[in-house]
Amino acid sequence: MSQIQNTTGAAMRGTIRSGAFELAYSVEGSGPPAIVIGSAVYYPRVFSAALRQSLRLVFLDHRGFAKASGDVPVADYALDLVLDDIERARRHLGLGKVVIVGHSGHGYMALEYAKRHPDHVSHVVMIATGPSHSPAHMQALERHWQESVCPERKERLARDLALLPAEIEAAPEKRFVAYCVRMGARSWYDHTFDGAPLWEGVHVNMPAFDHLWGEVFRDIDIAKGLDGLDVPVLLALGRSDYLVAPYETWEPYRERFRDLTVRVFEKSGHTPQFEESELFDAELLRWLKERGCPA
Repeated sequence: MSQIQNTTGAAMRGTIRSGAFELAYSVEGSGPPAIVIGSAVYYPRVFSAALRQSLRLVFLDHRGFAKASGDVPVADYALDLVLDDIERARRHLGLGKVVIVGHSGHGYMALEYAKRHPDHVSHVVMIATGPSHSPAHMQALERHWQESVCPERKERLARDLALLPAEIEAAPEKRFVAYCVRMGARSWYDHTFDGAPLWEGVHVNMPAFDHLWGEVFRDIDIAKGLDGLDVPVLLALGRSDYLVAPYETWEPYRERFRDLTVRVFEKSGHTPQFEESELFDAELLRWLKERGCPA
């Protein structure tokens, strides 16, 4: 497993104003630009230093992680506005075509951005993303968990989840982070791994996650608009990922993509770019080269 990355070196950092939000960004490394959607605090920690030697990684907050001025209505967390922010950041930073990268639910953001702005995207990378968070896909996830997980992993989850209610009561504004940490047995290949340090200092706007993860990604139809997307897509999955629908649930969607590559990492859970960083980097860079990117 990779070490948590120290991002105090040569990085270009700043913020971009979008309505009530200050979207932080951190540009690190050299090579073709790759926008990594999510937290500009969390995501630099889970991509390797070595990858920064081949790609210029642009870690960009979305509204769920950005500091906001005043009260923000739920409507301001609409997916369309999140996609507009990505395009605003691309223009602000003077980027041409980019590789767009999304991990977990951010994979939907990456794919939808590419559908909307295909002329500005060279490649799409979706990491640890299920086809949706629909009831059917969540049922498939629960069946996968019940039928394929060792007792030790289940016992660890039960112990950790027993701590969650008190943590949420003490700091309800941090419930997303608390949930992510306490779901470690479902998140990591090594179910004893403590992911809490990865989340230190990460700001979260809970209404964004309640809306996007609880409603938008529940109802999303990723097949919609794929017929007009002529951009290669890499789907990187962890074999021991018990947070999203399992690998086989992607089967009905494969033929809808013009160019889809699926790679399953055997010793990873929900974060293969961190858990098998050397192999992940090699597979990603090989795929980019085969698909015409000079990384």
